[in-house]
Amino acid sequence: MRCRWYKIPLLKLGLLLVAPVMAQDNERLEKRLEDEAYIAKVEDAQEPDKVLHAEPLYVDLIRDLGARKGEREWNLGFGILDYDAFDEYEALIEYEFAPVNRLGLEIELPFSFFSLNEDGAVRPENRLNSLQLATQYTFLVSQKAATSLAIGYLHEFEFTSFENYGDEDLWKGNVFNPFFVGAKRFGDRFHFLLYTGPEFEHLFNSGQTETTWAINSNFHYMIPGTSNFVGLEFNKEIEDGEFEMVLRPQMRLEIADTLMAGIVTGIPLVAEEQGMSMFIRLIYEPEEN
Repeated sequence: MRCRWYKIPLLKLGLLLVAPVMAQDNERLEKRLEDEAYIAKVEDAQEPDKVLHAEPLYVDLIRDLGARKGEREWNLGFGILDYDAFDEYEALIEYEFAPVNRLGLEIELPFSFFSLNEDGAVRPENRLNSLQLATQYTFLVSQKAATSLAIGYLHEFEFTSFENYGDEDLWKGNVFNPFFVGAKRFGDRFHFLLYTGPEFEHLFNSGQTETTWAINSNFHYMIPGTSNFVGLEFNKEIEDGEFEMVLRPQMRLEIADTLMAGIVTGIPLVAEEQGMSMFIRLIYEPEEN
């Protein structure tokens, strides 16, 4: 059968219309395969089961949910917080590791340094805030539901300021902080995590105990085929009936196979005297032996 001459232009036109659609489909397929390959690298490379979750960068976890024995990580953090009368410069060093499957342990030393913004204002004293010891156990890991649940406990031994070393007791109080973590991944890229629990602060000089409820909800989008992500961290606190919330847009970038950097901006939505803030976290995960 002969091909009629007018069918050739129509065929070319059809190919021109279909080509962009096919290209988009191929691109989507490539990205999905990248996502699946990265998720499989985290979840299926070893036993026991583990679900890939995006971890918040400001109030971070003690260890990955579903941690596997031998995992470890060093963190260095640096930040600046703007208050009405002064600026606070924060720094931290943190080590976390998993001695057995699903159990994470952490040691952290957070520091605070201050500079005045207003003449005549009272500057808080520079200090090593505390020695923090924490543990976290993931009691549920469901790859089918892409969900993990964990409980944990963080204890702070609060210290006096540098200026009072030798004049006051070094150890001035405790903070008791049991917490719960629940995380769910939707599809390959969207992540939700809830970190919540009460904080009971007991100071020796006053003998009083103050209670604060922390409710931190997190939403992240992971870049296809990578550990990089962008997201929002909602840090909410309730103390003496007063509610405060800071929104923390953030992003994490993989610099090398074992090194990542996180950048966080703090925007107070409901907070007295506190202004904008910035925080940077460097994350080093040594290769497992």
